[in-house]
Amino acid sequence: MLKSKKGIFIVISGPSGVGKGTIVKELLERFNAWYSISMTTRPKRENEIDKVNYFFVTKEQFEENIKEDGFIEYATYNNNYYGTPRKEIDNKLNNNIDVIAEIEVKGAKKVKELYKDSVLIYILPPSFEELETRLRNRNTEDNTTIEKRLNIAKEELKQIDIYDYVVVNNTVEETTNNVINIIESEKSKVSRNNIII
Repeated sequence: MLKSKKGIFIVISGPSGVGKGTIVKELLERFNAWYSISMTTRPKRENEIDKVNYFFVTKEQFEENIKEDGFIEYATYNNNYYGTPRKEIDNKLNNNIDVIAEIEVKGAKKVKELYKDSVLIYILPPSFEELETRLRNRNTEDNTTIEKRLNIAKEELKQIDIYDYVVVNNTVEETTNNVINIIESEKSKVSRNNIII
């Protein structure tokens, strides 16, 4: 008997400013997958749209979701909550739809515990200096916030051994191609696992 097919849960992580959002956008244009929108209590940036970039909620709303066990994982990052809603992801995976989520390091660990077949990919900047330049060029945060993000990045880099793959983001096109190659390789493994001999 053939096992029922399931989608692959692909987690993209990396320090703030590395270009995760741009890479995920490219992936979604070139690869058939569903994007898991995270929930956050951080303020919405000028170019962001509620329910497209994030579900922007109050601290009280977020904590209500915690009480109802509504997250696969959640964490505090730079004094704001971020979480991955559970119900829709399980629904997509069980219907053989691949899911892409942008999740920070602590959350990625939790995903790996709950979804053993998930694929964790960490995006690295070409250098720490380049990361700082990218953060400053965004012109969205003050110096104190940028320094906090850089310090968080240093701590995250100590934990990248939990990831299945690490990809350096030299250019968006090259990085997107590398990530697609990783996903295709993992999907072929899953396809082979679905065959009963």
